[in-house]
Amino acid sequence: MRLKSFAIITGFLSTAAVLSYFAAGMAATVVEQNSEKAIRDSLDEAGLDWAEVEADGLQVLLYGEAPSEAQRFSAVNVASKLVDGARVADKMSVKRTTRVTAPRFSIELLRNDSGTSLIGLIPAKTNRDQILETVARVTKGDVTDLLQTANYPVPKGWDRALEFAENALTNLPRSKISISANEVVIKAITDSATAKRRAEADLRRAAPSGLNVILDITAPRPVITPFTLRIVKDEDGTRFDACTADTDSAQRAILKSAIAAGVPDNATCTVGLGSPSTQWGEAAVLAIDGLAKLGGGSVTFSDADISLLAAEGTDQAVFDRVVGKLENDLPQVFALHAVLPETAEGEDGPLDFTATLDDDGKVVLAGRVNDELTRRTTESYARARFGADSVDMTARIDETLPIGWGLRVLAALEALDQLHDGTVRVTATEIELDGNTGIESARADISRILSAKLGDAADFSIDVKYDEMLDPLANIPTPEECLAKIKLINAETKITFEPGNATIAADSMSSIEKIAEVLRECPPFQMEIAGYTDSQGREEMNQSLSESRASSVLNELMNRRVLVSGFLAKGYGEQDPIDDNGTEEGREANRRIEFRMLTGETPAVAEEALETEGDNSAEEDATVVTEDVPTDEPD
Repeated sequence: MRLKSFAIITGFLSTAAVLSYFAAGMAATVVEQNSEKAIRDSLDEAGLDWAEVEADGLQVLLYGEAPSEAQRFSAVNVASKLVDGARVADKMSVKRTTRVTAPRFSIELLRNDSGTSLIGLIPAKTNRDQILETVARVTKGDVTDLLQTANYPVPKGWDRALEFAENALTNLPRSKISISANEVVIKAITDSATAKRRAEADLRRAAPSGLNVILDITAPRPVITPFTLRIVKDEDGTRFDACTADTDSAQRAILKSAIAAGVPDNATCTVGLGSPSTQWGEAAVLAIDGLAKLGGGSVTFSDADISLLAAEGTDQAVFDRVVGKLENDLPQVFALHAVLPETAEGEDGPLDFTATLDDDGKVVLAGRVNDELTRRTTESYARARFGADSVDMTARIDETLPIGWGLRVLAALEALDQLHDGTVRVTATEIELDGNTGIESARADISRILSAKLGDAADFSIDVKYDEMLDPLANIPTPEECLAKIKLINAETKITFEPGNATIAADSMSSIEKIAEVLRECPPFQMEIAGYTDSQGREEMNQSLSESRASSVLNELMNRRVLVSGFLAKGYGEQDPIDDNGTEEGREANRRIEFRMLTGETPAVAEEALETEGDNSAEEDATVVTEDVPTDEPD
């Protein structure tokens, strides 16, 4: 009986244990499912739908590829708010990001009267101290360093752009230069239109191949006196001898009217200061339109005085109608003087005075003058203008000449002085000037001179041709021509050094001076100054001596205001002998300095940067030798 009872109790307890086990398992499963669902819903609400949730007992496993480390952390944080953070197992990965791209390196050079500032980001390998030293030397003023660095590779073209910008800074005291690897943008203000033109020519000539150079150089408006405009319409067409405007809008209106009258589309009109009236543009347009209706003649403005000269044979009725309209429509400040020439009836020939200027600067004065005083005055004036030994006076005296003849002769000589060569002829009714010039503004300058000197009734014709070969600004020597001149200097006198050191001998300073004079007239270019020795002495000493001597030449050129930022001084020791080191004559020949033009990237950068950029110091075949050391000097 007891055994039976015991068996029943044991069976009951076993059944209870089995039921408890299954009940506990079902409860755990419910907890897992509830936790998994709650976390998944919260992740979806947070926009983290990329995360996967799996419950394993009381532990919650998070899977998936997070777009970023921040989103991975957010997923863990969301799950930890619903279950104990110790139960959350992070099995997630983070999506690999692409390699960080290098920043855009750039520098802004800001130069004004207060100094120069450098702002921007440069590669860590760029020689920062060298940049500051170069800018300080070029500007001769204070330099503010606001540069930052980043340790990324030096971009291709960076050193070339930097060197060009440093050179450009030399002649631009008020400028902003923006530098990047492939582009240099230069904004500057010059003192005059001539300085603007020279700066643009120098910069375009010095721009390295492959570098995008953008120029925005301005000049203050010139003060023009007298304020002049002259337009001529004859059998050769319609043209401006001079054109000035006081505003941009007046310039556009004048050119539009002139083009309609027959002036070529590429005509220009200078905007300047000095206009006698704010209605200058309006008056000019009225006069040009009137000349077009006449069909021929000329209109000349000299400040507020207007001279209208109709072509010979113009219909009287047309002339009266045009002049009457102008007299009524012109602004009050302007005074009109209109002339309709009478038809000539044939004469034996007009009285005249001529002055001829040849290519060599010689002037021959011929024809007639009023009296002896006028003759002496004319000759003295010509000698003052063209040189005391350049004038040949052959004019004779004619007391029948009209009043004012002497004034017209002096005005003609002043106009002739604007030409390289040519002839001016003075008659009782007209001054005719023709020739060649290297000054683009010569036609306008001549018109201004004659208008101011001769007054309202002035009638003159100008046939002046601009020749770029005569232009002193356009005729700047090329780097190759500069090296050729240095070679000629070297053929006359070699550079020598004091025995055993790098001090240039006193009798060689004249050669250095001549070379400096040549280089000051040359555009910026890149050149290597190479030093060589003979084979006597230790190789290390020869190498050091050659480097020191090349540097001495470079320093002497720099002391003579030569722009040397594109030059590299380098020693080669006893390498590359050009003669036999076994003889004294051969050793003397081997002790030398050579000047070589460099192409490609500029040499005045760290060798490390040169290696980054590739082979940027290729030498041209042409070598100019201007070197030496004394014959009695051991190396």
